[in-house]
Amino acid sequence: MNDWEDLRHFAALARDKSLSAAARRLGVDHATVARRVAALEASLKLKLVDRRPRAYVLTADGERIAVLAAGMEEGAYAVERAAAAGQAGLAGSVCISAPPTLANTLIAPRLGELLGRHPGLSVRLIGEKRSASLSRREADVAVRLSRPTENSLVARKVGSFSFALYAAPGYLATHTPAQYGFIAYDESLEDVPQQRWLKAVAGVRTIVARINDLEGHRAAARAGVGMAALPLFMGDDPLLEAVPARLKPVSRDIWLVVHRDMRRAEPVRAAMDFLAVALAQK
Repeated sequence: MNDWEDLRHFAALARDKSLSAAARRLGVDHATVARRVAALEASLKLKLVDRRPRAYVLTADGERIAVLAAGMEEGAYAVERAAAAGQAGLAGSVCISAPPTLANTLIAPRLGELLGRHPGLSVRLIGEKRSASLSRREADVAVRLSRPTENSLVARKVGSFSFALYAAPGYLATHTPAQYGFIAYDESLEDVPQQRWLKAVAGVRTIVARINDLEGHRAAARAGVGMAALPLFMGDDPLLEAVPARLKPVSRDIWLVVHRDMRRAEPVRAAMDFLAVALAQK
């Protein structure tokens, strides 16, 4: 039998297409991934990757083995999910993945409520922009701003939040509406609803700064850089003033997502009940 850890590291490399990305996903250094892949090649007596100066590229044999390894990996994660879901009681840990702003502003300050009700529980809260894989148990519960389409996931809408325009009072006192400059995301987030709304409101006026997270937008608006589109729960700030917009405000839905195999696990259910209350924004 081949070493499962070798196969697991190769499967991550095949999926993520680079040593560094696979290493980040697995929580190891890139040299460990390279060593594991080399060990698998030696065990199988097959060349699985072409080692190029800037990339590892799968060979034809590598592509074939990667498909089989991915199936084995999914089976291993299914065993993990079944074991986790079968544990009785509200002890152990639960991992929650959420967009950074929601994690920092709405969830983290209220975690004491969850832990107070369930003292045997510990929580790992990850604020991240990407969608964590629930199949691979990168998280047990995910907070997302769009409904997932995977059949293996169960989603429940728990709230929504609206955006409005905000600026520092000093900025508004020294600029006319025609002079307003706007703080936007960069091109990687060009299609998110709040970016489209902000650009429609701005019209021909200038985008003066591009910042890729809402905490940065708020900090820049507070400092008088320009106008920012912020959720109402962030704009309730003594250093900011709401500015009426000519267009109907945009809003985002909040979804709680869990893998079907995990939805009845008691720590997951407790976390979801807590999140439903913490995220019930209007």
